[in-house]
Formats: sequence, structure tokens, C-alpha cells
Amino acid sequence: MSKKAIGKIGVLLVNLGTPDTPQTPDVRKYLREFLLDKRVMDINPVGRYALVNGIIAPFRAPKSAKVYQQLWTDRGSPLMFHGRDLQAKLQTALGKDYHVAFGMRYQSPSINSALEELREQSVDRIIVVPLFPQYAAATTGSVHDKIMEIVRDWWIIPSINFISSYCDDPGFIKAFAELGKKYMAEDEYDHVVFSYHGVPERQVLKGSDHGYCKLGSCCNSYNKRNKYCYRASCFVTSRLLAAELGLREDQYTVAFQSRLLSDPWLQPYTDDLLKTMPAKGIKKVLAFSPAFVADCLETTIEVGEEFKEMFEHAGGEKWQLVESLNSNDSWIEALKDIVLEN
Repeated sequence: MSKKAIGKIGVLLVNLGTPDTPQTPDVRKYLREFLLDKRVMDINPVGRYALVNGIIAPFRAPKSAKVYQQLWTDRGSPLMFHGRDLQAKLQTALGKDYHVAFGMRYQSPSINSALEELREQSVDRIIVVPLFPQYAAATTGSVHDKIMEIVRDWWIIPSINFISSYCDDPGFIKAFAELGKKYMAEDEYDHVVFSYHGVPERQVLKGSDHGYCKLGSCCNSYNKRNKYCYRASCFVTSRLLAAELGLREDQYTVAFQSRLLSDPWLQPYTDDLLKTMPAKGIKKVLAFSPAFVADCLETTIEVGEEFKEMFEHAGGEKWQLVESLNSNDSWIEALKDIVLEN
């Protein structure tokens, strides 16, 4: 009996997106595409269109452009070059039987261009790896939605495996813990903060398994009922990271950042929390952003600079950001294992 011919396996890495340049027109274009996604801003379509095009994009773009200009490097956007570095290193790690492509949910390189790259390679099947460890409908869900929208027009659709979450993956946890241990070996910290990108509470409740979610102690365990709950995913990542770092429960806090508009988002809010810490004797804080595997505006600027300034203004002595995984070797090995397992 002859062996069945097997083609290459395609691996599609997808991150959120970045403006093409840090100039206001490109930032405005990016914000519009991002915020008009029905999974990101899940409100009435007419209201969403009016709010984004009439208020948020026109007024926020110039301010965001200034922040992006602080973030930009000689290589361009960190989210872009870290993604390209990750793509190249993972390709080397996986070898010739795989083809690794990289795309962004918003702007360039598009998911469509990355899928076309895989189609040109005649891949036998595709493994989709959104670069969001914790599942959220607004991130991972949106990536899956976009891919299905594109491939439904293909005449031949290969097998596609969506990796929805790796929030508790041992390699992912170990890789992030290694970065933290480096700073813990250099100084003693009073507390550790795990700061995750927030989402509106309503989005978590919309995905609840038959009312299981109560935005409370239901996240104390990670199980089949809350496997795709963003809040539960953040808490299990934090518990596993804390265990790997040797932290007691009273030595770390889980908080949420980057909220938008006035609706209640997941709490506690990182910026509110850090302002209260110095008065409680917490003068040195080590901060992680485990929702991000590549450094970007929300890590480098928001957590690394803005939160540091707030903390010191409140009386804190040291606020240290642990950088993201980017393309370090431990993360490459962990990502390789995640792909091979699927």
C-alpha cells in the first residue's frame, strides 16, 4: 500500500494590528477599522458607526498618534517587527514541513494576504494561532470570524484548526515566569501586579455557559464551564504564573487596564489600584502584562511609562514592567510545542 502524500502544514500567526505609520491619518484609519468591528464594540451598528466616525476616531487619533510616535522605533512598530521575528524563528524551529505566515486582524499585513500566502504554498491544512493567550470574543473570536469570512469563498477549503486558548499552557507560563525571575533576582519587590487588557463586563456575561458566570468566585477554578471566559482565563494564567514565581496569594493582584467609554469593564482597574498601593506600604511593584505576547502601546507606554508615573506620583518608589515574550527562545519553544500538539 502506498503512503498518502502529505503537503506542508500551514501555520497562521495573527496579532491585533498596528497603524502603517504613527501619523494621524494612518492612526485614524486603524482606529476606524478596529472599533467598527462588531465584536470589539458590540453595540447597535448605527450607534457604533456614528460614535467611531463622529467622535472617537476624529478626536482620539491625534492623541494616539503622539503616543505611537513615542513607541515607534527604527524598525517601525514593535508589534510588527516582533511578529516578523516570531514568524522567522518559528519557521526555523518547525522546519521545512511547515510554512509559517503572519497577519494582522486590522491593517497590514492582512489576514487575507497571509491566507493567500499559505494557499500559494498548497498547504495540506492550516493551524491558526491567534497571539492572544486568553480567549476573548473581541480578539480571538474576531480572528476566527474573519478567517471564516474569507475562506468561505474559496472553492477548496483545507482542514483548519483554530487554537482558541493557551492561557494555561506550561511552556507559555514558564517562558513568562523566566522573564519575571530575572527582575526578582535583581531586586526585592513588595508586590506583583498582573495587568490584563480589560473588556466590558457585558461581553463576558454574553459568553457565559448557561448563566455560570457571576463575575466573582466562579473564576476561582478553570473548568469546562468557563474555559472560554476571558476573566477566568486571566485568573488561571495569574495563578499558574504566581506558582511558577513562588508567590503566595497575598503577594500578587490581578487587575485590568485600557478601558474605553463609561460602561463597566472588568475590575479592579489597574490605574485605580496602583494609586492606593504606596499608602499600604507597597513601594516596589513588579508588573506583568500576560495578555500580550509582544510589546506594544499597552505594555511599553501604558504599563511601562504611564502607570509608573502614576505609581511614583502616589508615593511609590519603583514600578518595573516585565517585557513581553516577543521572540525569545523559550517562547519559540513553547509555541512550537503548541503547534505540534495540534
